[in-house]
Amino acid sequence: MIEPTDFLHNLMAGVATQLIAESVSDPAPDPGWLLQLQESARPVVTSGGTFLIATVLVLICLGAWLLNLIALPGNWLAVLAMGVYAWLGPESGRGQLGLVPLGLAFLAAILGEIVEFAAGAVGASRAGASRRGTIMAIGGSMMGAIAGGIIGLPIPVIGPVLAALLFGGLGATAGAMLAEWQDGKPWRENWRIGHAAFWGRTTGTVGKMLIGILIVLICLIAVLI
Repeated sequence: MIEPTDFLHNLMAGVATQLIAESVSDPAPDPGWLLQLQESARPVVTSGGTFLIATVLVLICLGAWLLNLIALPGNWLAVLAMGVYAWLGPESGRGQLGLVPLGLAFLAAILGEIVEFAAGAVGASRAGASRRGTIMAIGGSMMGAIAGGIIGLPIPVIGPVLAALLFGGLGATAGAMLAEWQDGKPWRENWRIGHAAFWGRTTGTVGKMLIGILIVLICLIAVLI
């Protein structure tokens, strides 16, 4: 009669032997599939002409830059688009995007996150905002910025941008004050926190967008100039 312990031991030994045999018999994945994908996709991407795809890249980066208004990672989306272009775009000549501009854009995106965090979260926290108040300020700023972008201001071209910036700050104020009011803080303290949330969010967004413009300029100079 086979003991249960012997049965389990034999079972585990058999499974281990099978796994070793399969790992030896099956070839390792070919790391060259990425190169094959690159070689097959590059002619499709560049079929419309270098100038066209470079222009499309700049427009994508510009659109991603606008997403910073509603607290989305627009700068990182621009860097991602530049990375895909550098991988699948022209390998040499005009329109090529090298590692240097891509690295500069990456560092700029990191700087943008630092500026936004320092101006927003740190500002509200120093005014006495709770963690919940800070989170609701971020949520309020997103909803306010979206509403502002839809409503706009009666100013040509930049009206929606200014409205998104203004309403984003007001949304941050409302979110922070609502959270602190629900926690039982007095009105005067709520107002101080809301004031800090407004200027923190506005300053952080402006700083991040200025850095985002730098990323767009890096892309423009690298591929079109």
